Amino acid sequence: MNEESPDESNEAPQPVARPLLFRGRGATVRPDGRFESQRREAFDDGWQQEEEQKDAEGEVESEARLVTELIIDTAKSVITENKSPDISFQLSINPYRGCEHGCSYCFARPTHSYLGLSAGLDFETKIAYKPDAVALLRKELARKSYRCRPIALGINTDGWQPIERQLRLTRGLLEVLAECRHPVTIVTKSALIERDLDLLVDMARDDLVHVMFSVTTLDRKLARSMEPRAATPQRRLDAMRKLHEAGVPVGVLFAPLIPALNDHDMEAVFAAAKDCGADAAGYALLRLPHELAEIFPAWLETHVPGRAEHVMSIIRQMRGGKAYDSRFGTRMTGEGQFAELYASRAKLATTRLGLNKARRVLNTAAFKPPAGEKAQLQLQPQLQSQLQLF
Repeated sequence: MNEESPDESNEAPQPVARPLLFRGRGATVRPDGRFESQRREAFDDGWQQEEEQKDAEGEVESEARLVTELIIDTAKSVITENKSPDISFQLSINPYRGCEHGCSYCFARPTHSYLGLSAGLDFETKIAYKPDAVALLRKELARKSYRCRPIALGINTDGWQPIERQLRLTRGLLEVLAECRHPVTIVTKSALIERDLDLLVDMARDDLVHVMFSVTTLDRKLARSMEPRAATPQRRLDAMRKLHEAGVPVGVLFAPLIPALNDHDMEAVFAAAKDCGADAAGYALLRLPHELAEIFPAWLETHVPGRAEHVMSIIRQMRGGKAYDSRFGTRMTGEGQFAELYASRAKLATTRLGLNKARRVLNTAAFKPPAGEKAQLQLQPQLQSQLQLF
C-alpha cells in the first residue's frame, strides 16, 4: 500500500489562525471564557487583508483599532475580603473590572469570564465599572461592625487606568478614605496618580498610605508591546520621584518576572527605583492561570517568536512541568533552581541598595466613620423628639 504524498492529497489545506493585531492593544487572541458552553476557533481564510504600517521604532503594527466600551457593574459591596495566605492584604477595592493597559501577562484577565466575556481582547476593551462605588464605600465604613484594616486600592486591575481620567472613581474612593483617615496601599503602573497628589500628601502625614509602582522593564520597546497603554517605564519612575519628593512613601514591584524575557532587568529596575526614592522592592513570577495559559504564549509567538519556547520551557520547569501551579506559597515564586536563583538575586540587590530595611506599618488608630453618616445618625433622634411635639 502506497502512502499518499502531501502534494497528492485530496484534502483542502486548513486555514491557519493568525494573531489579532490591534493598535494599542496587548492580547493577540480572543478566547471564549471557560464557562461558555461553546468555543470558537479563529482562523485566517485569506480574505481579510488588514493594512499595516510601521511605527516610529520600525515595528509593523495593524491600522485596525478597537474602542473601549463601558459596562455598568452592580455590586452590593465594594470592599472585598481576601483570605489567600500568601497575599499581604486582607481588604481590597477594585472600582474597575478589566483594564485598558492591556498587559499581555495580567493575572486578572481570567476574571472577565465571570462576566461572560473573553479574557483576551475583551478584558482590555470592555471595562466594567461601579458607578456607585463611592456611596457603597461610605456605607460600609459607617457600619458599627466595621474594623479598620489597610485597604489595597486597585489591586486586581489598575485604579488609575486611562478611563479613570473620565470616570474619576478612584479619585472619589481616595477622597472618602482620606476623609475617614483610613489607611490604604496602592499598586499602579500609571502616572495619572500624580493627579491625586494632594490627597496622598495629606494621608502620608498620618502614615496612611504607601504607593508601589509596578515596573517590569527599563526597555521602552519591550514595555510598549507588553503593556501598550501603560505609562512608559521612565514616566512611572518620574511619578515615583515626584511622590517621594512630596513626602509620599513609595516602592517598586518587579512583577511579573518573566524568565528569558525581562528577568535580566530586575537589579536595574530596583536601582532606578532607589534613585527615585523607593524604600521597598519586591518581585513576583509570571502567573498563567486559566485562559492566560493560552493568551500569553500567543503573545510570545507574535512578538518574540525566537524566545517563545525558551520562556515557556523555563516557566514549566519552575511550575512542576505545567504552565501554572496555583498552590499558595509557591505560585508567586515558583520552585527549583531558577526560583532559588531569582530569590537570591532579589535578596542581594535589595540588601546592597538598602531597600526593605523595615516593613512599613500603616496607621489604623486615626480612623473615623464618614462624617455625613455620623451626622445623619445623630440627627435622627432629634427629628423623632420634634415629631413627638406635634
